[in-house]
Amino acid sequence: MNQPAPTPATDGEPRLANVVIVGRPNVGKSTLFNRIVGEQVAIVEDRPGVTRDRKEQEAEWLGHRFNLIDTGGWLPGGSELDAKVSRQVEAAVRTADLVLFVVDSSVGITDDDEQIGTWLRRTGVPILVVTNKADNDRREDGRWEFLSLGLGDPYPVSALHGRRAGDLLDEIVARVPTVRDDEPQEPGLDDEGEPLWNPSDAPPPRVAIVGRPNVGKSTLFNRLVGEDRSVVHDMAGTTRDAIDTLVDTPDGPIVFVDTAGMRKRGKIDDSAEYYSMVRALRAIDDADIALLVIDATEGVTGQDQRLAERVDASGCPIVIMLNKWELIEDAEQRLEIQADVQRKLSFIGSAPVLKISALTGKGVHKLRPLLQDAITQYHRRVPTRDVNKVIAMAQQKQPAGHGLKVLYAVQGATDPPTFTLFVNRELPPTYLRYLERSIREAFDFGNTPIKLRVRKRSE
Repeated sequence: MNQPAPTPATDGEPRLANVVIVGRPNVGKSTLFNRIVGEQVAIVEDRPGVTRDRKEQEAEWLGHRFNLIDTGGWLPGGSELDAKVSRQVEAAVRTADLVLFVVDSSVGITDDDEQIGTWLRRTGVPILVVTNKADNDRREDGRWEFLSLGLGDPYPVSALHGRRAGDLLDEIVARVPTVRDDEPQEPGLDDEGEPLWNPSDAPPPRVAIVGRPNVGKSTLFNRLVGEDRSVVHDMAGTTRDAIDTLVDTPDGPIVFVDTAGMRKRGKIDDSAEYYSMVRALRAIDDADIALLVIDATEGVTGQDQRLAERVDASGCPIVIMLNKWELIEDAEQRLEIQADVQRKLSFIGSAPVLKISALTGKGVHKLRPLLQDAITQYHRRVPTRDVNKVIAMAQQKQPAGHGLKVLYAVQGATDPPTFTLFVNRELPPTYLRYLERSIREAFDFGNTPIKLRVRKRSE
């Protein structure tokens, strides 16, 4: 029985409909998600429990766009972690215009499928039963078994091989309000229904939250976003994908990205964890600023140092977040931890250090002005005349010697600020560091990374 699609919620304005994928663990939800969006976005592993957080991505079919949301397996009667994942699924369904209820045609109906079907019927949301892993005609014919769920005609598909994926997409766009490519896309609305940002403007800055497993990244992410968006649990490695959310702040829209915890490559013995690390590294490379979360109760570890080096190499500014600070009650121990941070992370310069409790929110409010300043400096461009004036003054104050000289300088790029120095001969690294420090101090770049490129004048 087909249910009518809901009408758009905006006052005559086009919007992207939410299509939510749900089902028990290991039925191929993330494989179907990747198939529909057309790229390997969600982590896929042939075992249950890999997907835990909600993952959103815009999808398109025959010129129609909609918002596709992948979820973890719904198992409300399981462990504490299962219950948290299930609450994420329920939150996604509450926003849905259409739910794709994925079942496994190679297994048939299970007790969990029946339980999910009963729950979905009570929600009143339009449901489309998708019998996945229908790799051949026999499995396609077996879809009629799922009529007993009472949710209408099942649609067979093989998410892995793409079999009948087009038919499924035809049904999706027929059931939900979609935005055509020739219609304006809503970039996100504030509380008053106004767009958070104009798509013709520069995209909002991206803030990546990085750190080792189980240091409180997802708790901080949820605190900053203002909702329980990522699954938080005291088991290391809960977050698998990089989860990003556009947040309206008093300083404008910001995209916060929650990443998986990163360990030493040699200790990664799980393929899903490996791909989680790859996604986290990609999030760092795409970020405008990184929040490096460190567990204050453990201090700075060797892995924290290696991760800081990786973030520093990406060229984005770093803010160090000393989390769980409320657990350190001894004043002398607090001083030791702060000295440890300064000593072991001295190579990233004067990165600001915030002592916070992501759990209670204490100290998190101090992040806002630091973010705004770092983002401004990261995108800053200095006039060529002013750059050359600073370089000339630095050389006059302390010449390089041996006839070495910077003839001309120009800022060639931003994100981070990158300066090209045209020289008569190669400059020693110590002198380049001196020039970098001179530029940083003259233009008050703070802890924003600066890159210097040297080009030798042609003879």
